[in-house]
Amino acid sequence: MSVFTHVVLGTNNLSNAMKFYDAALGALGLKSLGLLTKDNYAMYGVDTMEFAICTPADGNPATHANGATISFAAPTRDAVHKFHEAGLANGGTDEGQPGPRNFTPTAYAAYLRDPDGNKICTYCFADE
Repeated sequence: MSVFTHVVLGTNNLSNAMKFYDAALGALGLKSLGLLTKDNYAMYGVDTMEFAICTPADGNPATHANGATISFAAPTRDAVHKFHEAGLANGGTDEGQPGPRNFTPTAYAAYLRDPDGNKICTYCFADE
């Protein structure tokens, strides 16, 4: 059982954010599940919504959280590379190149900032 029902990040430009997340999350096997709530809420997942981006309901600008990171599971190390490449090609910025991480023997990850400055990453814990 997951500890989360879903995770949502704010955006100031939904179409730019959707382009970024369609590409980066698509590299991990997640897909866009469409728009909800008057076209300001884009949902992603495998079969059900697990992650979403939206314009803030209160009308204030979306801001990123300092120190916060959302991590997505990668099925393979190759998917980690594809996530990073797709994110960079679609408006993201590098926060950590794909490669091993030293806190476990099999940790392999990549970090990005989305177009709104949110830090996301992907981890694969499978042996090569």
